[in-house]
Amino acid sequence: MPIRVSDLIQVERISCNAGVSSKKRALEELSKLLATAPGQLSAEEIFDTLVSRERLGSTGLGHGVALPHGRFGTGTAAIGAFLTLKKAIDFDAIDREPVDLLFALLVPEDATDDHLQILATLAGMFRDPDLCNSLRELGSPESACEILTSWDSA
Repeated sequence: MPIRVSDLIQVERISCNAGVSSKKRALEELSKLLATAPGQLSAEEIFDTLVSRERLGSTGLGHGVALPHGRFGTGTAAIGAFLTLKKAIDFDAIDREPVDLLFALLVPEDATDDHLQILATLAGMFRDPDLCNSLRELGSPESACEILTSWDSA
């Protein structure tokens, strides 16, 4: 059964209009959000995982979107966090455009197929300019969660 966005994200792991000014700060913020999931890693461990992946190449997709991601050995299910920024930041994206929408993903170490499937799903979702514009215009985590999770049924 395909993994749905609604399986990955909860309103508690969404932050809107964050005032971060660098890639490092954005990854720190996402790490804190991911660390709120029950039974997962600490924010520091998550940050190290995301930074290690970024060193392999930027996860900036283009069009203002980034999908930082990593693997962890302690969990049983993939989890996500979502962040919108007040002001777009440099993220070394493929199109060299600054990023203001970030969806971070942590996947269990042994879930290679799921990891690739989820990344493909998220990349497809964030290719939708209407969805991205809606996410940029909202002001609350509740609104973002509704938009992200309703994409499953679109």
